[in-house]
Order: sequence, then structure tokens, then C-alpha cells
Amino acid sequence: MGRIFEVRKSAMFARWDKMAKNFTRIGKEIAIAVKASGPDPDNNPALRRCYQNAKACNMPKDRVEAAIKRAMGKDTQNYEEILYEGYGPHGVAILVESATDNNTRTVANVRAHFNKGNGALGNSGSVVFNFSRMGEFKIKGDGINAEEFELEGIDYGLEEIGEDSEGNIILRTSFTDFGRMADFLDSKNIEPLSNGLTYIPGSTVELDDAQAEEVLKLVDRLEQDDDVQKVYHNLK
Repeated sequence: MGRIFEVRKSAMFARWDKMAKNFTRIGKEIAIAVKASGPDPDNNPALRRCYQNAKACNMPKDRVEAAIKRAMGKDTQNYEEILYEGYGPHGVAILVESATDNNTRTVANVRAHFNKGNGALGNSGSVVFNFSRMGEFKIKGDGINAEEFELEGIDYGLEEIGEDSEGNIILRTSFTDFGRMADFLDSKNIEPLSNGLTYIPGSTVELDDAQAEEVLKLVDRLEQDDDVQKVYHNLK
């Protein structure tokens, strides 16, 4: 019985850690959005995305409003968005999105993570060419005919459509068509569960289980860093 309790407790702490990380990530996105275009979501598309993504992560509304208020303060931190590139074990390409108020600290930490994970931090441009920058929207699949939706969405830049494990529909557009797809969904009164920009690999690397675990340990180490927002890779 004690063993079962320990396993459950460990899983609970893991969920809390993930939730805390998501809240921190969205808090930084809110700060960047407010600094750039103000606190009114009606006039700030980036802030509207933050609201939607906060809702998808079950971030309480009062925490979102507190983050906006902090971002409006004179003493709030100024975050710089920086993309780091590198290779993990077995030649897997890795992109690391960060939001940092101290690039010297962040680059040192990211380099240390790569080194400890048998990878190597690369120069700008060394990896990103393997990926396409795309817009990604997640919407509820209930009541939507995917084939009809795809035909209609092509006129608004829809390039890929799929489904996740929970039955939600994933839509992808080119980077430049992100706004057109957002307007299309708005015209159909569809509020995305989440949306944003992502990196999709052009080709993937297939490894055995032991090798893949080695790569994923590095990815997890990077994701746990406080300055890291998202990590992308081309592991199949």
C-alpha cells in the first residue's frame, strides 16, 4: 500500500510541476504581449492568445489578471525572446525557445544542459533550417466535419489538419497565414482551445528505445529550465 501511495504522490507532484511551469511560461508571454501592445485584449491579438492558452492550461483568471497588472508596472522585468539551436544525442536537432531577462545566464544554462545530455549547443542557423515555422490552432472536434472544414479552410491558409488523442482538431498554417486562420475561426464563432506559433521538423530521426530515452532526458532537462518556454526536436 505504501508503494502505491508513493507512486501516486510522485505523479501528483509531476502534475503540479508541469502546471507551475505552464503558468510561468504563460506569465512571461503575457508580460511580452502587454509590453508590446498594451493590456486590452480586444486590441492585442497576442494577449488574446495568452488568454486562450491560459484557459487551456486551467490557469485561474485572477492569476492572468495579476500577470497583466504586473506587466503594466514600471519595475516589471523586460523579457527578450531568444531561440537557441543545437544537437542532442544521435544527431537529433533541437530548438529551444526562451524568454529571458539575462541572456548571459540563460545561454550558459542551456549550454550546460546540452553538455550534460551528451549534446552540443550550436550556432544560429545550424538547426533551424530543418524546421518550418507554422501557426497551430487546437479546436474542439465536436460537431465539425473535418473534410468540409478542410475544404473551406484552404482558402484561409490551412495546410495541415489532424486530430490529437483527445479528439480535438489540430490546424496548421504557414507563419504568414496565422492571422487569416484566426480571422476565419472568429468568423465561424470558433474559439480555439489554444493557438500559437510552432516549429515543425521537415524530416525526423528514428532511434531505438534506449537512444530515444537519452534524447528525451535532455529535452526534459531543457524544459525544466526557468528561462525556457518551449523545446522542439525532430525525434520521430
